[in-house]
Amino acid sequence: MRVFVYKSRRKPDTYLYLAEHDAFDAVPEPMQVTLRPWQFVLEFDLTPDRRLPRIDARVLQNNLVSQGFHLLFPDNVLDPLVAGGVGDG
Repeated sequence: MRVFVYKSRRKPDTYLYLAEHDAFDAVPEPMQVTLRPWQFVLEFDLTPDRRLPRIDARVLQNNLVSQGFHLLFPDNVLDPLVAGGVGDG
């Protein structure tokens, strides 16, 4: 499975994994408003045994298949959609 990774330019250390290149319509609009703009950072092949930082490959694959995306937030943020970041006042 091919995976496309984007980082939020508004929320540091927040990454969006997509099953299709630039398929942002898979992400609910309220999340997009809080996190975009997105910057493309990486494309890779996902296999169940692939080792990834901060996420299990099987969890990622399940989320991509079931909803078309996976959001990865910093470990130290309790509520990533309201945590401060670039552009916040």
